[in-house]
Amino acid sequence: MASTGYTGYRGYRGRPYHPPQRTARKRHPWLRRIFIYAALFGLWWFNNYALRTDHTSLRSDKIKEPFRAVIIADQHASENSISNDKILSRIDNAEPDIIFVLGDMYSRDSTWEEIKKPIGLMSDLTAKGYPVYFVTGDHDKGGDYLLALKSARIRIMDYRTDVVDIKGNSLQIMGINSVSYSDNFDLSTAFTRDPASFSILLAHIPNYRAFSSFGADLTLCADTHGGMTRLPFLGPVLDTEDMTLFPKLKEGKEIYDKGWFDYEGGSMFITSGIGASPLPIRFWNRPEVVVMDIEPL
Repeated sequence: MASTGYTGYRGYRGRPYHPPQRTARKRHPWLRRIFIYAALFGLWWFNNYALRTDHTSLRSDKIKEPFRAVIIADQHASENSISNDKILSRIDNAEPDIIFVLGDMYSRDSTWEEIKKPIGLMSDLTAKGYPVYFVTGDHDKGGDYLLALKSARIRIMDYRTDVVDIKGNSLQIMGINSVSYSDNFDLSTAFTRDPASFSILLAHIPNYRAFSSFGADLTLCADTHGGMTRLPFLGPVLDTEDMTLFPKLKEGKEIYDKGWFDYEGGSMFITSGIGASPLPIRFWNRPEVVVMDIEPL
């Protein structure tokens, strides 16, 4: 039988037919890089500038009626720091009865224009009718700054005691301006606690040993920035006091970095604050405005 000689479709006028070939899509590695960089920038921005409200509470048999305090600290005002409007909005939404400001609201190298930010923030708070109690940190000690705060009716608690009534509760508010502590530092030489009042100690830098010995019902501190960079379950990456990596993993080491720490007769609370110094390297530790509800036991 003769061969048909069929060699396939030859197309128009006998020209060889070549089926269309799929061409590989060109990949653009720079698009992937842009996406990665944008994601990393977004993660960095979120951890350093996405202000959050941290709600917490405390009960005491010295409290007759519940009241609400707001705690802010460590604004470290700069040209790019979190705006006063965002901070004020969170405070107004909380509707506090009293506000505690725990120092370092600007940095040592802040310009006067930048120093005006915390002055404006606290002035706006008193103008709205909030009682504001303030202690200095190791940065914000300037004379003109403190004069401006006094003019705005900010209660500057430099080894001072006020006994005030907040919603029917007697509060004894004490504040110190110490940023370094000797081995024999003793708050009982400066203050006498009123057993009938709920006592609150304001201090920028935590000193658990001295503060627990003094035994205020509530001690409020700042300065640590919450350890700045943290990891889930492992806590702060670095203890700047002795440059220990992952200090919470070190046996026998006590870390007072963020949150609640109890002692006999009371508790110490440390806020991680609003800003970052010297660099914005927060992670798993967003800037915060603390809303604390203090209630009857």
